[in-house]
Amino acid sequence: MPSVVAYTLPLADTLVPADQGELAECVRRAAATGTLLYPLGGRTALNYGTVAKSAGRGLSTERLTRIVDYPARDMTITVEAGLTASELARTLSAEGQFLPVEIAEPDRATVGGATAVNFSGPRRFGYGTLRDYLIGVSAVDGTGTPFKAGGRVVKNVAGYDFCKLLTGSLGTLAVITQLTFKVRPLPAAAAWLSTDLTTPAAAEPLLEALIRTRTTPTAVELVAGPAAADLPGLDKPASSKPVRLLIRLEGTQIETRWMVDQLRGEWRGLGVGASQLVEGADVDALDRRLIEFGCGDAPQRTVLKFNVRPSRVTHVVDVVRREFPQASVVARAANGIVLAALDDVASHELAKPLIRELQPAAAAAGGRVVVWSSPAPEELTRQMAWGSAREDHGVLAAVKRQFDPHDLLNRGRFAC
Repeated sequence: MPSVVAYTLPLADTLVPADQGELAECVRRAAATGTLLYPLGGRTALNYGTVAKSAGRGLSTERLTRIVDYPARDMTITVEAGLTASELARTLSAEGQFLPVEIAEPDRATVGGATAVNFSGPRRFGYGTLRDYLIGVSAVDGTGTPFKAGGRVVKNVAGYDFCKLLTGSLGTLAVITQLTFKVRPLPAAAAWLSTDLTTPAAAEPLLEALIRTRTTPTAVELVAGPAAADLPGLDKPASSKPVRLLIRLEGTQIETRWMVDQLRGEWRGLGVGASQLVEGADVDALDRRLIEFGCGDAPQRTVLKFNVRPSRVTHVVDVVRREFPQASVVARAANGIVLAALDDVASHELAKPLIRELQPAAAAAGGRVVVWSSPAPEELTRQMAWGSAREDHGVLAAVKRQFDPHDLLNRGRFAC
């Protein structure tokens, strides 16, 4: 088997600039010769997006790993894009702080790559996404011109918001070289409260009740299928088709214990007879299992990602399980994110249910579905990977032309 990079990107070689200035020079030279460039971070999300078909050169940020500035009292940090998520977490933890956005495969994933993909984990409900914490960015556009926006001041908002524009752009507008984040204090304690359900629809009254809860959950996860059968810190479910609702609570020790007791009382009032508490070291293990779901999985897995109205999450989960009864599903139920992992489903087996059933179901639920990863990404059409063209694609294409007029960055990888 070829490497992941060779399999998904047609690279002649990979440039590894030593600093931000050298990276800008690499892009300028590529622009002068019309050479395509494929930006590379930790290479953990290369299966995301359509397969590049035009040969080019890789452009790695692996040597851009400096912590540029960390005034801990200001609760901001400036780092280069190639710094790994785990190294960032270690640096912040030493000061009792953290960037409250969970990133899969943190020992490999870079903060620049995670920002380009806009990855988020279970605690998106309580804390938001990288877009909410990025307050300064430096990047190089498709002509090799460096630019920057924002800075260390959290309320620094003026002109066009490049921070939000580049987050989730998949490296198609510019190569991110440096980022400034606002950070938060580390919580002292955390716990998960879980209950087993008969069906996804049985979660509806519990999810609706969270609107009125006196607690402040940071994650609301609905897990169904094989993924629910073996979760750290939880007993094996009795059902052969398990469905579980998990709520993450965190704060001081006293706050967390109070919220656990309070939520259990609220659930009892809704007829929940039994619940399980995950605490201590099992919290970290359960966190990691949920964060990593669908990432770095077995190569034969196809992973779909829905983004729909939260009120339609259980319906979408039912649709997925009807089409693929053996699917593992993890839904960020309060955010409308549904991840579905399908084992041993070939692209030709996926096309019909995806285009005829799942994409229309996502649209009816106020959102869309994309293929997060596939064992054979080269077989995916653009419609399969990204869905039908949206009304705003013309705007996206115009923005792309402004930043990368010759379409040299990650050509063919994004939705337009």
